[in-house]
Amino acid sequence: MFVLVTGGTGYIGSHTCVELIKEGFEPVIIDNLSNSKLVVLDRIETITGKRPLFMEGDILDSVFLNDVFEQFTFAAVMHFAGLKAVGESVQQPLWYYENNVAGTLNLIKAMERKGLRNLIFSSSATVYGLPKSVPISEDFPTSTSNPYGASKLMVENILTDVAKANANAKWNIATLRYFNPIGAHESGLIGEDPKGIPNNLLPFISQVAVGKLACLSVFGDDYDTVDGTGVRDYIHVVDLARGHVCALDKVLAGAGHFVVNLGTGNGYSVLEMVKAFEAVSHQSIAYKVEVRRPGDIATCYTDPEYAKTFLGWQAAFDLTRMCEDSWRWQSNNPNGFDV
Repeated sequence: MFVLVTGGTGYIGSHTCVELIKEGFEPVIIDNLSNSKLVVLDRIETITGKRPLFMEGDILDSVFLNDVFEQFTFAAVMHFAGLKAVGESVQQPLWYYENNVAGTLNLIKAMERKGLRNLIFSSSATVYGLPKSVPISEDFPTSTSNPYGASKLMVENILTDVAKANANAKWNIATLRYFNPIGAHESGLIGEDPKGIPNNLLPFISQVAVGKLACLSVFGDDYDTVDGTGVRDYIHVVDLARGHVCALDKVLAGAGHFVVNLGTGNGYSVLEMVKAFEAVSHQSIAYKVEVRRPGDIATCYTDPEYAKTFLGWQAAFDLTRMCEDSWRWQSNNPNGFDV
């Protein structure tokens, strides 16, 4: 059973392809390789014994997308392709709206042409903006504090309208709002490999630990949290990938349109993450406090109950395991996928 995976050579997409293959699906990856490398396909093959089919191209290219849909009969689409850095989105909003919103519109149109209405969308807890309280459940109001979050929420609204408008040709859409993916596959063969200075915390910490970067930047130490630094819900990327497979099963069973948070329900501060990583890596993590970044919030973690009851999914890996797998990946691949 073919499943189209947009952005499938990226961090989350690659781990999800591993889980899809393990469950008997045949992922077909499309990716423009703007933030990933072809060697990922070799690593997936080493892990699973099967090489995913791959087509290089951009979801902004509707001709390319239509050609892909002509070549395969897909059971569903998993849509990961998009830009994802909050700070970068504040600096380059138009780039984010074009890629994340216009690209998704192209994808939906290509699916419509083939009568394919099964979609798993990679959204984000960023759509909750500044939450009224924590933990965050799926019925919380949505708002955005940065263009990245706004682009995700725009797509969510589009998908809601598409589902409502097609009562006689039902769309099955899983909108997965996930929190902060970290970790790597236990093999140490695939993991997060950001370009330049990492925008996310754990790759930044791990690159300091391996000596690639000199010092971690901590953006703000005056939040109303346990130690003044931002608190987030960190989820192992393999747990997250398995959540996507659970959502795919629901979509293929005709579950309609639904929204689920994917996280652990636990919040950890930046400095707590530093200490946890130091304990695992036995490396000292130098850091300096910087001013807050525009668009950041103090505390964000989920209520995981609905994912457990509706999807039959819950996170299995604790913070120590997340840090262990991150360190194994980074220490075995100090330059990421560049060898």
